[in-house]
Amino acid sequence: MSLRLGDIAPNFQAKTSIGDIDFYEFLGDSWGVLFSHPADYTPVCTTELGRTAALKDEFAKRNVKVLALSVDPVDKHLGWINDINETQNTKVEFPIIADEDRKVADLYDMIHPNASETFTVRSLFIIGPDKKVKLIITYPASTGRNFHEVLRVIDSLQLTANYQVATPANWQDGEDVIVTAAVKTEDIPARFPKGHKIIKPYLRTTPQPNK
Repeated sequence: MSLRLGDIAPNFQAKTSIGDIDFYEFLGDSWGVLFSHPADYTPVCTTELGRTAALKDEFAKRNVKVLALSVDPVDKHLGWINDINETQNTKVEFPIIADEDRKVADLYDMIHPNASETFTVRSLFIIGPDKKVKLIITYPASTGRNFHEVLRVIDSLQLTANYQVATPANWQDGEDVIVTAAVKTEDIPARFPKGHKIIKPYLRTTPQPNK
């Protein structure tokens, strides 16, 4: 059975490029991004891991830990990391899971038989400190992911968790946000002292509260 939003992300133990880990212990009280790749030494994956490594400081300031995964062994990961660092002008320091027995891929439904019976698709999960799945994105093997979009979603999720706001279409960090229906209109001034607009009774906006 596949995971859905709000489900508890399954824990697992795995061999990785930085040693053996327990997933929950690795995350601690951080947010997590777990994303899979069809195989090592493939061109799109090389650019994805390089981009993720280059965004290390952006993930860190959001209290996010990143883990990649493919079904290849650790020694292959280590050789591939050298290629990533060289070609993408970066340094991969986050763990790459060696899921040779496909245990994690099965837990997270990362293998889609109609796409490939053996390789994981480009699945990405954002997991909150409560270990619940907050976002699931699945791309085909041929399309590289947009990691600035991943950061944008994390910003939105963290705003919702901390302030009871939502973010509108195409929202970018620093723009106005939407007050959720859980907040009564008469309570808005006390909760959001920067001001607010009532566009419709169900559509109330306020400046981003943490800016």
